[in-house]
Amino acid sequence: MALSNDHFLMDEIHPIDMVETLAEHRAWDFDRMGDDQIAMAVEGQWRSYSLTLAWSGADETLRLICTFEMEPPEARMPEMMAVLNLANDLIWGGGFTYWAAQRLMVWRYGLLLSGGQVAAPEQIDRMIDAAIASCERFYPAFQLVAWADRCPEEAVKLAIAQDYGRA
Repeated sequence: MALSNDHFLMDEIHPIDMVETLAEHRAWDFDRMGDDQIAMAVEGQWRSYSLTLAWSGADETLRLICTFEMEPPEARMPEMMAVLNLANDLIWGGGFTYWAAQRLMVWRYGLLLSGGQVAAPEQIDRMIDAAIASCERFYPAFQLVAWADRCPEEAVKLAIAQDYGRA
């Protein structure tokens, strides 16, 4: 059954209310930080991810930020930026950035809902899934560059290969 049929009357629900219902449905830990913001912890294959979704009525945008700790050696930062750029070239929606001060790898995406559009729960669910999938997909590349001294191109090729994973 579609999430929208099960839980929501589309034009009456705030986007963060939808996110909260999705988090409850998936049994994720979450904290409703206000009317317009929610934070969640999601366990992936490689690590735990912190997701924050915030609604900006002024911008009519639902913003998703997915972070995980990444503390590469300072000497490897030029290669980290290169692998981050290569990863972003392979992604159609959203993208990575690195917040050096917080030592966090960050996935960002904004769902524009201008003109009074309303997000469907399936859109929000897919947005969250895409963020986690992108982090899971490229985490090995970031690790290989940071700690195994692999070149960015080689690391991305290994990370996106279909057979790549844990043995």
